[in-house]
Amino acid sequence: MATSVRAPRVELVRDDKLLTRISGLLRQAEGTDNEHEAQAFMQAAQRLATAASIDLAVARSHAGGNRRVTPEQRNIAIGTAGKRGLRTYVQLFVAIARANDITCDVASNSTFVYAYGFPGDIDTCEALYGSLVVQMVAASDAYLKSGAYKSETSARVVTERRGWVSRRVVEEKQLSPITARLNFQSAFAERIGKRLVQARDEARAQAVANDGGQSDSGTALVLRNKEIEVRDFHQETSTARGTWQSQSASAGYSEGARRAGDRAGRRARLGDDVQLDGTRGALEA
Repeated sequence: MATSVRAPRVELVRDDKLLTRISGLLRQAEGTDNEHEAQAFMQAAQRLATAASIDLAVARSHAGGNRRVTPEQRNIAIGTAGKRGLRTYVQLFVAIARANDITCDVASNSTFVYAYGFPGDIDTCEALYGSLVVQMVAASDAYLKSGAYKSETSARVVTERRGWVSRRVVEEKQLSPITARLNFQSAFAERIGKRLVQARDEARAQAVANDGGQSDSGTALVLRNKEIEVRDFHQETSTARGTWQSQSASAGYSEGARRAGDRAGRRARLGDDVQLDGTRGALEA
């Protein structure tokens, strides 16, 4: 584990060697038709990213002076205003961000996200998102083209008025394509988040175990300090107000579409087309 490396050099090693190794794991995930192997490769990539992030955090804790790497705020373009389904794209990004020590603020129209965290962690987050968002859209397109959603229904709570009396009731109707897509993609994002968090937690537990397994070990304290540093940076920098919601209040709920999205999230693989330099434009309308 790195102990006394200057922060700028550590970040350079991460950008070149680490992302090359992660890319190799992602290509292996893409190259197998076995769902369990693909999941294992993807989670291995997340564990590697987490382990490297821990090493970098330890290195930063030993780096002093003005050259020490600090958190940054980065604007991540999600899509153009008016595009349907931007909330689910944001939901996916936020789910990936949580697994990589990133705090997010979201634009009210979901067109962009402000990511707060260390540069290398944001790079990893963007790389994962750049591949997974394409898979999410492709999987939801295939689900709609299959016609499976046509036998499903959606439910939402509406206000029913009769004269002076009003009451809230559950309205159930045939599932529309847009509602099917939103439910599918939302469940996909949730499943991806759970998989990545599991991989992250395993990597952290292993790192702490290697350092003695105590809650006050050097690694555990470094991780806690890193979390506090990002949180404090966000509180000092953010001007966000209110709470972002992943689902619109008017959106219907479909158990069938969500089950399909969850299955797709379990099968999701990362391909060799992922952009590991952290650059990605907004999705087109």
